[in-house]
Amino acid sequence: MMKKAAIVGPRMAELVERPIPKPQGREVLIKVHVAPMCTEYKAFLEGKPHDCLGHEAVGEVVETAQEGGLFKVGDRVVAMPLSGCGECELCLAGDYIHCLSNPMMDSAMAQYIVKPEVCLRKIPDDLSYEQAALACCGLGASFGAIRKLGVSAYDTLLVTGLGPVGLGAVINAKFCGAVVIGVESNPYRIETARRLGIDAVIDPRDAEALAKIAELTGGKGPDYAVDCSGVPAAHRLCIDAVKRKGKVAFVGESHNETPIVISRDMIRKGIHLIGSWHYNLNDFPLLMNVIRRSRMTESFVSHVFPMSRIQEALETSVSQQCAKIMLKPWE
Repeated sequence: MMKKAAIVGPRMAELVERPIPKPQGREVLIKVHVAPMCTEYKAFLEGKPHDCLGHEAVGEVVETAQEGGLFKVGDRVVAMPLSGCGECELCLAGDYIHCLSNPMMDSAMAQYIVKPEVCLRKIPDDLSYEQAALACCGLGASFGAIRKLGVSAYDTLLVTGLGPVGLGAVINAKFCGAVVIGVESNPYRIETARRLGIDAVIDPRDAEALAKIAELTGGKGPDYAVDCSGVPAAHRLCIDAVKRKGKVAFVGESHNETPIVISRDMIRKGIHLIGSWHYNLNDFPLLMNVIRRSRMTESFVSHVFPMSRIQEALETSVSQQCAKIMLKPWE
């Protein structure tokens, strides 16, 4: 048996015991050393009982379902969110996250998880489990967007929403040498962004927010924008603020409608709107270099909790007085 985190009621979480899963086919069993937290606080607030929490993990391969696979017992790996078939065109190209057979369910906040080989990558010997844990949503989500946008040291990037994903965008963009303007109202996260090197922060409640962004960019607007909030008002701000012929990437999940006028917003302004979910796994070595060489990643992790304190960890996530939170399943 193993322990895993579970929601047991509205704003109530605890550890439960479940059978250790068995790998099949091209799957491996992983002993989880670090499980980063992401959007699980939403399920925590909703309170619907279930035990499928977490979609990020790093750990050690302890069992394989078949010999001759890509991984062996003892390998240290990053387990990416969700999974894929491993055989389709998207999986083979490194875009497994878009695989049509990708199940929308994961359970990484546990002592053991089973994962298909297609969504695993080996951790370089010089990086710790804690460092490698940033390769999923912490840095990975915005890394994929910034790669799609083509951000460089010649550019200015607007980031709306400075939660954990948006703060990761600051790290990635500053690593590229870009000027970064953030949009955020949470004082804790504004201060964290400043420690990470952000150049300016605009309050989204400011009626002059758009004008101030224009002023900071000499009147033309930022070259690129990435939304990490999932808020329709932030979507509109990115579209309105970015320069003509600029690009906007949407990272923050949203199920609400954002008004877009094709002629005004896209044809005549000439901008590109890009949906970005995770990153192409062929770029994993590049992200490892960001983690290895950036001076900012240590300031990114604000809390580390033993999984035995899952209730406190989720309450901290709800408070928004945090950046990236890590769980240790064996503590």
